Amino acid sequence: MAKILVVEDDVDFALTVEHALSSANHTVEMAHDGNSAMEFLRQGQYDIIILDWQLPDIEGIEVLSKFRARGGSTPVLMLTGKSQIKDKEVGLDGGADDYLTKPFDTRELVARIRALLRRQTVAPTSSLSLHDIVLDPIKHRLTKGGKEVHLQPRDFALLEFLMRHPDEIFSSEALLTRVWHQDSEASSAGLRAAMVRIRKAVDDGGEDRKSLIENVARVGYRMRT
Repeated sequence: MAKILVVEDDVDFALTVEHALSSANHTVEMAHDGNSAMEFLRQGQYDIIILDWQLPDIEGIEVLSKFRARGGSTPVLMLTGKSQIKDKEVGLDGGADDYLTKPFDTRELVARIRALLRRQTVAPTSSLSLHDIVLDPIKHRLTKGGKEVHLQPRDFALLEFLMRHPDEIFSSEALLTRVWHQDSEASSAGLRAAMVRIRKAVDDGGEDRKSLIENVARVGYRMRT
């Protein structure tokens, strides 16, 4: 389903949340303080972030502010014991997408995660363009220089994801989790083979020509702009 970062300093409570999310087939990573959360967010990519407000070093609202300031767009669900409307306003105005007050039933948490994921998966309404490449997600059509190019469905999904996140670097694990997470045949070898096919389809060729998809050594892949 989704890759989720849970930032919660109460270890026992964090394990309860992890169990609920894992039971709903989500992949969960955990951080227990603000500095660790910032490092996780610098190193990885997530579909949802569950962020506790009160952390031992940096408050969750500050982590959120810094994440948004550097362009982070991942949906964030704030967890807090603060129940007053003014506190909710601060959280939502600070960049949170949803807000859940402790204590809560984990079934509600899982339901809110589903709702946030639905917002992300609303069918796109416009084509993606980069250089002379145009990708239409609705018609499942790819053109280069006005000429139609055919890609396998898995390769098309991978190219679409990279075009939606230009200049962002994604590890092989992140791409497998976020793009092919429901594909039982997904593997690092399969990902490398897909990159070869995509490059053959969208690059201009020639030894001196840099591929539009850059392989950043020991880090991952990104779509050049």
